[in-house]
Amino acid sequence: MRVHLDVEKCQGHNRCYALAPELFDVDDYGEAVLIGDGDVPVDLEAKARLAASNCPEYAITISD
Repeated sequence: MRVHLDVEKCQGHNRCYALAPELFDVDDYGEAVLIGDGDVPVDLEAKARLAASNCPEYAITISD
């Protein structure tokens, strides 16, 4: 599974960071950033899906 963050859509709500801090971080401007290259370990797939479903800007997408 891979997770993608569209930084153009991100508005800095940071729900992704709150729900999946292993996959997302926050930059100096309060915008979300991916940790790593987007590959999601099997044990974090549920957190990745939770973060994507809770993004109010639909800035997070997942591909299998």
